[in-house]
Amino acid sequence: MDRVLIVVAFVVFWVLMIALIFWGWRGRQKRQADRIGTFPEVPSDIGSTVLEPSTGLYVGSTIAPSWQDRIAVGDIGHRATAELSRHQHGILLVRTGESTIWIPEESIRAIRTERGLAGKVMSKDGLLVIRWELPTGTEIDTGFRADDKFVYPAWVDTDTTTDSGSSAGTDDSKETPA
Repeated sequence: MDRVLIVVAFVVFWVLMIALIFWGWRGRQKRQADRIGTFPEVPSDIGSTVLEPSTGLYVGSTIAPSWQDRIAVGDIGHRATAELSRHQHGILLVRTGESTIWIPEESIRAIRTERGLAGKVMSKDGLLVIRWELPTGTEIDTGFRADDKFVYPAWVDTDTTTDSGSSAGTDDSKETPA
């Protein structure tokens, strides 16, 4: 009888912990909803291809400059395999099983490599991070871990925003993963 009570108590505890996780995620969604708003739609004309598609893992997006403040609104917080490509009018991130993310060219603030984002920590320069501004004015960082890390220099080199002085990629005051 004691074992049955222990098993029942453990199952109740486990269910309670899962419920608390979902409750916390919903609270984060509600807190972020106004700040995030809606994401840009993919236009019918994305322009010519500047950088060929790279396959990899969409790690997540965070509210800049925090590398751990994961966005929970919609399905943007879900990790997924993805294909990242740069076009004349912006960056296209096609995620498997999730919505496509379109980053308009005029919204891009910086493209850089980082060690971590959204709770995922890699080796030095293991992630490609794109800082961009949403229509609401909120800046976010979107992380992508490419299957082939040799594409990162081409992405960082095509970043024209760093010349204007508005680059957040060189901000030494932002949090860095431990």
